[in-house]
Amino acid sequence: MDIAGQDINSSAYMRIGIDDTDSPAGMCTTYLGALLAGRLSDSGMTVRETYLIRLNPNVIHKTRGNAAICIDVIGDICTAFSMACDIVEELADFSCDETNPGVVVSDRALPAEFYKKAVTDFCEISEAVALLEESEALFRGYKNGRGLIGAAAAVASVLEDRTSEILVYRRPDCRGSPRMVDRKSLFLADGETSPHTWDTVDRENNIVVCVPHTPDPVLFGIRGTSGEWVLRARRMVVAEAPEREQIFTTNQGTDAHLIAGSPGALEHGRSYLVRGTVSTAPMTRSGGHVSFYLSEGGFSVRCMAYEPTKGFRDIIRMLIAGDEVVVAGSYKGGSINLEKIGVISIVPKREQKAPFCSSCRKRMTSAGKGKGYKCRICGAREQDPERVYLARELKPGWYEVAPSARRHLAKPLCRGHPDLQRYGIEDQEG
Repeated sequence: MDIAGQDINSSAYMRIGIDDTDSPAGMCTTYLGALLAGRLSDSGMTVRETYLIRLNPNVIHKTRGNAAICIDVIGDICTAFSMACDIVEELADFSCDETNPGVVVSDRALPAEFYKKAVTDFCEISEAVALLEESEALFRGYKNGRGLIGAAAAVASVLEDRTSEILVYRRPDCRGSPRMVDRKSLFLADGETSPHTWDTVDRENNIVVCVPHTPDPVLFGIRGTSGEWVLRARRMVVAEAPEREQIFTTNQGTDAHLIAGSPGALEHGRSYLVRGTVSTAPMTRSGGHVSFYLSEGGFSVRCMAYEPTKGFRDIIRMLIAGDEVVVAGSYKGGSINLEKIGVISIVPKREQKAPFCSSCRKRMTSAGKGKGYKCRICGAREQDPERVYLARELKPGWYEVAPSARRHLAKPLCRGHPDLQRYGIEDQEG
């Protein structure tokens, strides 16, 4: 719907949503949003809050992290819509076939169910258009209009849990050259502000996480519990002079993408919490990937810990058949790709050994298949092996992938583990 003929209050509270303006070759929807927020403020409008909204991470058309932006504004809705369209037409990478921007401006709440579906499921362009027409929102889709899905979802978003991220953007004359961010200062900032910030660095693997390697305007980003904490960490970072920076309220690190599931009822491209029993010993596959099968209610599903999850795979290797666990991750290609795992209970680990001879006190040897055991010294025989219980290194609790392998929406354990009862899953045993 275009703005012609609209009779709208000239000074109103509204939400602006934008999505799908970037491409693998450059641009970033969050940068466009930060720039628009500045222009709206300069025009005399009041920008109340800026949001970075992550959607279903399994959508095939995403560029990188499937993020849309939303800006809460008080001002003239027609002017805001024109300004949003202008900046998209100025900066979006229309040369990319997969870049199909969408702009939405609404002075009324859109159904939160659409946001929830866009985070946990898949939406069609036609659904977004129908919703926007029914809500009498202003909107414009470019090319095939796929960005209207994310833009509408961002406007419809209601965050039950929220975090913050400060994104720092490069000056135009620096883009394309190596990013100049002091590594030591990032580790220092992490050390001083963790666990109130996370994913700045990966200490276990000695990796910087918050500095991208893609050709976009972002210099670095720091995530945390609040704007105050991410700003505190940002002030410790030594880096090249930026063009601008923006604090976003986000759904990152909240597990908003997870829904309850069971091994016999999983759909491709959705992300689940699934409880079950480990039914096979973990196996290390080609490339260093580790897999096991989880069973419940007569159904089984393969669970995968891929090589980039690093030390998390060692936790998976400690599992044995009979352990009760809850797994979190996306279901793709017949497997749950693990993001974290909750070990509910563990079973004893037993090992069979040849028994000791009661007379000689020496361990017997096998007498042959199905023939039991025989003492080499006195010839005494024994049919049954000795069963030894071994200590388990694995303890009940929650374990997660390395920060360098964490998805944007995955909730880090420093923020707490999933509330299983909220998902209809029995809570952990004591």
